[in-house]
Amino acid sequence: MKITLDELQTLIAVVDTGSITAASAQLAQTVSATSRSLSRLEEKLETTLLRRTTRRLHLTEEGSEFLLQARSIIHSVDQAEEQMAARRNRPAGRLRVDAATPFMLHVIVPLLDGFSTRYPEVQLELNSNEGVTDLLEKRTDVAFRIGTLKDSTLHARPVGVSRLRILASPSYLERYGSPSKPSELAQHRLLGFTQPESLNDWPLHDAQGNVVHIEPSTASSSGETLSQMALAGMGIVCLSDFMTHEHRRSGALIELFADTKLDVRQPINAVYYRNTALAARIVCFVDYVIAALKNKPFR
Repeated sequence: MKITLDELQTLIAVVDTGSITAASAQLAQTVSATSRSLSRLEEKLETTLLRRTTRRLHLTEEGSEFLLQARSIIHSVDQAEEQMAARRNRPAGRLRVDAATPFMLHVIVPLLDGFSTRYPEVQLELNSNEGVTDLLEKRTDVAFRIGTLKDSTLHARPVGVSRLRILASPSYLERYGSPSKPSELAQHRLLGFTQPESLNDWPLHDAQGNVVHIEPSTASSSGETLSQMALAGMGIVCLSDFMTHEHRRSGALIELFADTKLDVRQPINAVYYRNTALAARIVCFVDYVIAALKNKPFR
């Protein structure tokens, strides 16, 4: 029979991406090569693993059972490679990293070149999600989360903290004026989040001493989108320093209520499952991020 690892990886890639075309891109090969590899595997097994329609692929019952074995085999090979690399003090293997888009763009991406130079045998796979993702479901090794953690099954390593600030562009302030007290925010265009609602609690106290909760004029699930809107003069926003410190330094965004705002700092953690055998590649990546961010201005 002589099934190859490439054929197993092809099956896994097709299932995970949902199409032969997407799997081909992930595997860096042609669509025809991916299709042939899948067909060879089915011929060797003398069974149909996937039913193909014009819109999607469906695993057969035999395909579902075989996929579990295929994943187990690939995982075992990855572990064996990693153990040998660890003996040489050279972390290796695929590392799947998840973070919200702003943190990925402003914090993680600038560090990747240096990390890859130091650890060339670690293959990074980056995914961005605005909400909290299931690490097991998304097959994620380590995720960076901002704010208070709620999942007690996760192990967390503190990466840093980032202050919240209320900001607007010079063009917005020139056009609409600058609010001098929290009650005046109601007369302004406010940019906020669709969810969770807690992100629309701004670091200010109202006249009664309560934390100010804003009703956004325009809302988005993405902090990066809100940042770009604020830069375009579309309203006042409350965002974390890790994604705005360069804009504040250049004067593209101006801080409001600097003397009266509350000192609210969001914790940033690297998280992974407690029952995960902590791979060398996870340790080296988290250590690298923590060391690189040690003296960042948003800490």
